[in-house]
Amino acid sequence: MPPEENGGLLMCKVAAVPHLHGKNIVCCDSGDFCNRNIHPEYTPKSTTTPPELPVSSQSIHYLLMLTSLIVSLTIFVVVLLIFCVMYRRREKQGKQPRLISSMCNSQISPLSQLVGQSTGSGSGLPLLVQRTIAKQIQIVRTVGKGRYGEVFLAKWRDERVAVKIFFMTEESSWFRETEIYQTVLIRHENILGFIAADIKHMGSHTQMMLITDFHENGSLHDYLCTSVITPQKLQLLAYSLASGLAHLHDEIVGTPGKPAIAHRDIKSNNILVKRNGQCAIADFGLAVKYTSEMDEIQIAQNSRVSTPRYMAPEMLNQTLNQQQFEEFKRADMYSVGLVLWEMSRRCYTQVPGSNTTTCEDYALPYHDVVPADPTFEDMHDVVCIKGFRPPVPLRWQDDDVLATMSKIMQECWHPNPTVRLTALRVKKTLGRLE
Repeated sequence: MPPEENGGLLMCKVAAVPHLHGKNIVCCDSGDFCNRNIHPEYTPKSTTTPPELPVSSQSIHYLLMLTSLIVSLTIFVVVLLIFCVMYRRREKQGKQPRLISSMCNSQISPLSQLVGQSTGSGSGLPLLVQRTIAKQIQIVRTVGKGRYGEVFLAKWRDERVAVKIFFMTEESSWFRETEIYQTVLIRHENILGFIAADIKHMGSHTQMMLITDFHENGSLHDYLCTSVITPQKLQLLAYSLASGLAHLHDEIVGTPGKPAIAHRDIKSNNILVKRNGQCAIADFGLAVKYTSEMDEIQIAQNSRVSTPRYMAPEMLNQTLNQQQFEEFKRADMYSVGLVLWEMSRRCYTQVPGSNTTTCEDYALPYHDVVPADPTFEDMHDVVCIKGFRPPVPLRWQDDDVLATMSKIMQECWHPNPTVRLTALRVKKTLGRLE
């Protein structure tokens, strides 16, 4: 548009365009240099805030309720998740025997070193070692077979171990023996060394395994069948047996402590002979535990029963008070008396007036008055009704060790349980013979 029609190129045109905020201050068009006399004034922006709109009390109430609901729901979800995680962990642990765990380290120390790495509780190898032993074991040969299981010689990383595999019907015996071996502070040189336990699935059946130290001499029964012993060896065998049983019978009060344990099936087949000539007590499938603090006797539910030949009179006539733990210990001592008799028969002495020696053939207690596999009724008739006890040969009185042994065994198998010697008393008496 021509300048003359629109007031010139420098004409103030800002007001002609609408703006949210005004762009012009003052405009003039009265003549040349009219803006020389203009004095604009700055109008400051108002700093006052507009009044807040009133919030209704009902809106605040709804807001608080909504906030409380969200917080409560969040806490509930968190607690529920924690509970679910803990429950799943317990369920997984419950499905596995508590002594079975995994071992990931391929560089494994020798067995003797691993046992030494335990905390001193005497409950076998560290838990992180036990499970994979069953997978790594190589069975070498059968050592023996009994009423409740079979024992094998096996190898684990070039170490010889004994593997006892329980029959499927004897799960309660396996569980009880495992539980006893896991007892804190049970480890003792005259108690069979426990290594591990595991359940191995073999397709159609399951093997319940108990892995322990291996002793090449076998059981005391087998050892006495093939060997004769000197009075010194007899003293060592008897002393170590009493020492191991005294440790079992005694309660250790403290943190940690050890409950008192009664074996309930002492016999020559359940005692092993170590290379150094000492005994090691084994087979705790029938053992009972007692803690004085709880005043409770723990008797495992088990269909298995003690061996009738070695049963004490109070067990045969069913007068043993199962509410008194001392009764179980006294019954053990009766069985010890019979085992001492078996040992003493194989101890040779010199015949007076000659250079020859003599000893009796090995025999089981009451071998001459009961069948080879006596029943409960057979033993009740012989021991309780007729009052028989194994005969003591006269030659035993000519040797100090045998004379002491004969006195001990007769006090151990006394018909009155309260008269019988304790394991600790037997240990101290035999210790004085050294």
